[in-house]
Amino acid sequence: MADPKGFLTTPRREWPRRPIGERVRDWDEVYVPGALLPIIGPQADRCMDCGVPFCHEACPLGNLIPDWNDLVARDDWRAAAERLHATNNFPEFTGRLCPAPCEAGCVLAINQPAVTIKNVECAIADRAWEEGFAGPAPPDRLSGRTVAVIGSGPTGLAAAQQLTRAGHTVAVYERDDRIGGLMRYGIPSFKMEKRHLERRIEQMRAEGTKFRTSTTVGRDVDAAELRARYDAVVISTGATAWRELAVPGRELIGVHQAMEYLPLANRVCEGDLETSPLSAAGRDVVIVGGGDTGSDCLGTAVREGAASVTQLDIYDRPGDARDEDTEPWPTYPKLYRLSPAHEEAGVLRTAPEAAEDSDARLFAASTLRLTGDTDGRVRALHLVGVDAERRPRPDTERVLPAGLVLLALGFSGPDLKDGLVAGLGLELEPRGTIARDAGFATNVPGVFAAGDAARGQSLIVWAIAEGRAVAAAVDRHLTDGTTRLPAPIGPYDRPMTA
Repeated sequence: MADPKGFLTTPRREWPRRPIGERVRDWDEVYVPGALLPIIGPQADRCMDCGVPFCHEACPLGNLIPDWNDLVARDDWRAAAERLHATNNFPEFTGRLCPAPCEAGCVLAINQPAVTIKNVECAIADRAWEEGFAGPAPPDRLSGRTVAVIGSGPTGLAAAQQLTRAGHTVAVYERDDRIGGLMRYGIPSFKMEKRHLERRIEQMRAEGTKFRTSTTVGRDVDAAELRARYDAVVISTGATAWRELAVPGRELIGVHQAMEYLPLANRVCEGDLETSPLSAAGRDVVIVGGGDTGSDCLGTAVREGAASVTQLDIYDRPGDARDEDTEPWPTYPKLYRLSPAHEEAGVLRTAPEAAEDSDARLFAASTLRLTGDTDGRVRALHLVGVDAERRPRPDTERVLPAGLVLLALGFSGPDLKDGLVAGLGLELEPRGTIARDAGFATNVPGVFAAGDAARGQSLIVWAIAEGRAVAAAVDRHLTDGTTRLPAPIGPYDRPMTA
């Protein structure tokens, strides 16, 4: 480490956010531009370079965190970028979107605030682009083998880049009109501006990866015919089959899935639409679901000018500190966290009847039914407080005004309606994900599955790790059984738990 006493003398400082009143008026990223680099060197110096770095284990990519912390502290940005890109294809994505399980596993976090690993990662990635350290890396020669990657989310892009760099000819098929999957139309721009995505896509094009947009395999292209045209196929379509809310009134006008709402807002930012047909402007919005997708809806509704926004979480309010008995270090604890969207909603007082410390969330709340007007439009959501077993608590029913209800209840597996799974004859797991063996291979020879489509809904850092691992499996299949590509995880690996 550059400073052996850095973790003792330097307090944790995070990338400052722009003032709330300023950032809710635009769709730019919430952080103060240029404010990270001046503080990141001393923050990297807080890394203890501990003998057993559990941040490695907490990160499925196996990021060389102490290495690049030390290099940043020494102002060696080129070497830091090399170490970072050795394990992560898209660190500017994870540096903005990942919840940083590595920080929960930081040894310093046993009794102090963890190293700002996520901020250091983001600083290295951004500096790499500014200094020209992230140029294309095309292969020296081509193998003559071809691969189709279906889906252009983080798993598909990571797999495609790894396989292209290994010398295979790769084509990525995407059903939307632009590349990026959930990062394109699911993640709001205030969390990650799309210029970061565009930059990586251009890098991949320069390396030789081909992209086919507006193409749904199974509908626009016969799945079996596609398989016959390529030496291998990687399915990385994500888990897009959303979970439903089975309550009376679900059919009312104004009740929509989060992934019907968020893509339209993103298309406004892309310039495709002047306004979203599902805009929250002037409406009382209720979001059912307490996860990250619900938080994305919350920040979007605030920016669209909602009259009020309330987010319902069926779980109790988490504690402010780690429970060492149930979630000991180095596992990722369930804590009360304020995302930028929650911070905005709390300060702007968008929640009706908000408590003094409200951030627009109602915890331990379950939806009973939705009611509407004579035109069939939703007007109210009826809820009840629940205990830890999700049993209704007496005398806790209440009614929230609702002109727009957004369902953010998670996803169960790949969408079966497009014909891809049936067209290839793929076997599914009981929970609805694509079945695969220890080598990421499905029951169909030459067809591999990775990411949320096979793992189930997970984090972006696991998605990229899956993409890198499945690329190694495909490379091994296409060659003589060996590969030089890294495989950071296996298909059955899971996050650390107590």
